[in-house]
Amino acid sequence: MSSNTKIACKEIWKLYGSNPREFFEKNQRNPSDEAIKSEQYIPAVRNATFDVHEGEILVIMGLSGSGKSTLVRCLSRLVEPTWGKVEFDGIDLLQAPEKTLIEIRRHKMGMVFQNFALLPHRTVLQNIAFPLEVQGIDKATRESKAREIIEIVGLQGRDNYYPRELSGGQQQRVGIGRSLAVEPDIWFLDEPFSALDPLIRKEMQNEFIRLQSILGKTIVFITHDFDEAIKLADRIAIMYEGIIVQLGTAEELISNPATQYVEEFTRDIPRAKLLSVSSIMEPLSGTVSEHLSVFADDSIEKIARTVLAQESDVQVMDQQNQAVGMLRRQRLLETIFENSSEE
Repeated sequence: MSSNTKIACKEIWKLYGSNPREFFEKNQRNPSDEAIKSEQYIPAVRNATFDVHEGEILVIMGLSGSGKSTLVRCLSRLVEPTWGKVEFDGIDLLQAPEKTLIEIRRHKMGMVFQNFALLPHRTVLQNIAFPLEVQGIDKATRESKAREIIEIVGLQGRDNYYPRELSGGQQQRVGIGRSLAVEPDIWFLDEPFSALDPLIRKEMQNEFIRLQSILGKTIVFITHDFDEAIKLADRIAIMYEGIIVQLGTAEELISNPATQYVEEFTRDIPRAKLLSVSSIMEPLSGTVSEHLSVFADDSIEKIARTVLAQESDVQVMDQQNQAVGMLRRQRLLETIFENSSEE
């Protein structure tokens, strides 16, 4: 594990069936599709290897049934993997005794799921303080901490409201607040906004970004919505039939898809808004505009109108104002209209 790695996962498998561990060993820990199918096993996760870096938001996405929720539950052993290794701060969770695992979940992991699962007979304050109550923390201390979190998640003045008196977005804020009460080192969120109306969902995404700017948590976030992933993620892992088919930044997935599935998955994403100039620039040659240059990390959307108003190609600069390449107007046009059905 490198110094900035919070969770390191290696060769995680999760098979469902009559005796998956025996089947897995019998097939030299690498069962073929034919063997899995013939013996009627269901491969929920297949050979997943990846790291989650400290302070990053790693989004895991895929269509329903792709294995993303099962994979995240394997990370905390809410689901027991068939095989593999999960290191959390250097501790192998798959070898950890139950008592150690319970302590890690209680003190170092926060979890938020699509179902808010609030306690209906408890107020906002009491719901948020509940994990601290489980830890045995005294009432005054846990309620003081809960009030701090109520401020953070924007529920001021609703301390004594019950869940039935809150909107869907407010209920989700309570769920997020409750998961933050233990001050987790890592935060697992499984499609937390998917049950919300579009406007509330957008509001919660913005709130989530605000919270992360304050808290700087290490986050594993599940979604099936690529727009949501782009908005939130540092890196994105795309799953298909239990396999992580590609892991990278949104720009890497769109500009260099590893498989046809990834290409189809990202086809309708507005490329100009996401891609940077550096992704389409070329080595410096020929004649460029004497009046205009752009930065390599500018988005294509930001510079498109200005560049296309020129008659010549433009020079690309790095942050030290050193020339690093050129942007051709024709290449810019091709990128902007690449997905146009009328092209």
